[in-house]
Amino acid sequence: KGYANYVLGVLFVVYIFNFVDRQVLSVFIVPIKEEFGASDTQMGLLVGFAFALLYTIAGIPIARWADKGNRRNIIALGLLVWSAMTVLSGFARSFMQLALARVGVGIGEAAGSPPAHSLIADYFTLDKRGTALAIYASGAFVGGALAFLAGGYLREFFNWRTAFIVVGAPGILMAL
Repeated sequence: KGYANYVLGVLFVVYIFNFVDRQVLSVFIVPIKEEFGASDTQMGLLVGFAFALLYTIAGIPIARWADKGNRRNIIALGLLVWSAMTVLSGFARSFMQLALARVGVGIGEAAGSPPAHSLIADYFTLDKRGTALAIYASGAFVGGALAFLAGGYLREFFNWRTAFIVVGAPGILMAL
């Protein structure tokens, strides 16, 4: 039971990182748009539809991989990829480079939930699984809140590039 709770805690933290890295872009839409001369449509695609479509499509083969592979390693690899791509977003010199880095964030993040749900199902009995999944899912809300809180702080004192580096780096360390 103790180890199951530890696993759930780690998955919860990983899911928080997932949403911080995903949502921090929303805090910096205006300065990014101005720097790259991007349109509202381009920014909307970058934040919304394109990300969601890629995340959904990539999630299916990754979930199949999780059925046969080492789920812990898949989650760690996904965390490494999306965190590294978040850091790389801070080094983008064009809208296209930023878009490609965000594609990498989406692909990496797609490796989070499918294997996490599977691990939770393995570690928690049916009568405890709903609670465990609810705790895991609450990481999205904690991560979203932290993205806006930390993003607001970072926006006040730093530029958007620094913010992406700062929010991506902890995930790289955790993945390793």
